Amino acid sequence: MKKMLVGAALLVAAPVYAQAQSLQPGGAYVGLEGGLNWMLNNSFTSTVTVAPFFTGSSTANASFNTGYVLGGVVGYDFVGPRIELEGAYRENNGTLTVNGINGSAGINFSQISVMGNVYYDFMAGGSIVPYIGAGAGVAFLNVGALASTMTSTQFAYQGMVGVGYNIDSTFRLNLEGRYYGTTTPNFVHTGNAAGFGYSVSTNPQNNNFSLMLGLQMRFGAAPPPPPPPAPAVAPPSFMV
Repeated sequence: MKKMLVGAALLVAAPVYAQAQSLQPGGAYVGLEGGLNWMLNNSFTSTVTVAPFFTGSSTANASFNTGYVLGGVVGYDFVGPRIELEGAYRENNGTLTVNGINGSAGINFSQISVMGNVYYDFMAGGSIVPYIGAGAGVAFLNVGALASTMTSTQFAYQGMVGVGYNIDSTFRLNLEGRYYGTTTPNFVHTGNAAGFGYSVSTNPQNNNFSLMLGLQMRFGAAPPPPPPPAPAVAPPSFMV
């Protein structure tokens, strides 16, 4: 009787097991992502040089509005660990003020990043999949203010915490909070005013927090493994 009960339980659980495994079969995937971006730093020092007469420093403050982030990924899911190649674009606009100077000016800060990411999915294969991740790569920064544009290339890094929802074996939604930063850029602008050459050197720290929603589509995934076979159940015996 005990063997019959075990066998019946396995037969009932087998479809549930197969369905859970099929929600995340693994393999290659692509995805799109987007959301809101907040810049966490707003104060930095600028050094102004008018050769060969003057060198001085001033503190600038930039009040950035809520910006946005858009990106795309190509990855591979090992059903637990995942690896990704990601490209993303961030942009924030704001207002720039300089201590000792009346008035303000608009400022725009945009970033293009190319990142290699590593994730780990907890409870992979289920409907709800919490995950953590980290990434590193390169960022191309651009700041525009006071009718000038400055660029810089920096090392970029990020950490991610999120939760995924496997809609089915093909599509997955991700809701994610992300810290993203770069090494400190050195923006330098040179020009000529009143017959004198000048340069402005600015070193703002670049730290961001993003709240992102992503949609992934799997393709070319191998079928899920079959459930374990149920043990053979001997027919009931009527022998006394």
